[in-house]
Amino acid sequence: MEKPINHRLTSAQEKAADQILDQTLRPQTLGEYIGQLSVKNNLDIFISAAKSRGEPLDHVLIFGPPGLGKTTLAHVIANEMSSQIKVTSGPAIERSGDLAAILTNMADGDILFIDEIHRLNKAVEEILYPAMEDYVLDIVIGKGPSARTLRLDLPKFTIIGATTKVSGLSSPLRDRFGNIYRLNFYQPDEIEQIIHRSARILNIELEPPAAQEISRRARQTPRIANRLLKRVRDFSQVKKDGKINQETAQEALAMLEIDTCGLDDIDRQFLNTLIRKFNGGPAGLNTLASAISEEMDTIEDVIEPFLLQLGFISRTPRGRVATASAYQHLNLAAPDSLPDKLL
Repeated sequence: MEKPINHRLTSAQEKAADQILDQTLRPQTLGEYIGQLSVKNNLDIFISAAKSRGEPLDHVLIFGPPGLGKTTLAHVIANEMSSQIKVTSGPAIERSGDLAAILTNMADGDILFIDEIHRLNKAVEEILYPAMEDYVLDIVIGKGPSARTLRLDLPKFTIIGATTKVSGLSSPLRDRFGNIYRLNFYQPDEIEQIIHRSARILNIELEPPAAQEISRRARQTPRIANRLLKRVRDFSQVKKDGKINQETAQEALAMLEIDTCGLDDIDRQFLNTLIRKFNGGPAGLNTLASAISEEMDTIEDVIEPFLLQLGFISRTPRGRVATASAYQHLNLAAPDSLPDKLL
């Protein structure tokens, strides 16, 4: 039976099983938050300045690929500001009344975290503009000629928005955020630090070479690193003595079919199809989707980004092409015509 794409261990999308683990491992302060040094340094200054003036922090927009710690950073900001945080998401706020109910229950200095803010309803978004800019809420009472607008004053609060698609935000909404930060993929040594920290919290005996082994396959993403650590721990408890060394990590990750670059069986199926069935490309997205029985959106949004990041495929005007690195990774000889295909 084919493994559903959304159940991949190497998917950075949050799963229900991740939520408890993420909350357990979530850092509480900027000092505990590993990586994203530039973002942390900026936030440290702006948080300190806001606290010294006794004012709320300017609205914050955090964007970047899934699994890099946007939600975690929002909670860290709330802790650093000693503020209460209320959590919701763009799709959950369906009507203007839903947003009004949330905002009127805020207190001075509170933080409203809106995940997937790019998916806000347009009518809701327009209600948000005056709330973010002037801390007021305009409510229309009645209909037709007798309709009138009631303006309510709101407490001074901070909105933290998170999105994986910053291009999906309208310019008026984006311009109302005073602090905009992009989270980048983590460096291998940072992922190792995260793995060691998680191992300490979960009381896992983990040797440094084993942490390096997991880090290499974690796609530079903390969520995937923690998920793999949990699976390797389970393997070690059942098959070994509970201590994780490099050999145990390698055996567990081999059983999970995750190779040394972090590719799983679906990634390798995509590359093998492109190389063996279509001679390395160029092949169109629709053609590839039909060949591996996946949706085009799934290939474009889930499979291809990491392969592009590794330099294993190239998007050309004529279609997708496997690069020399992909051939090398699969132990295949690259064709002499490869440079022409990449043009």
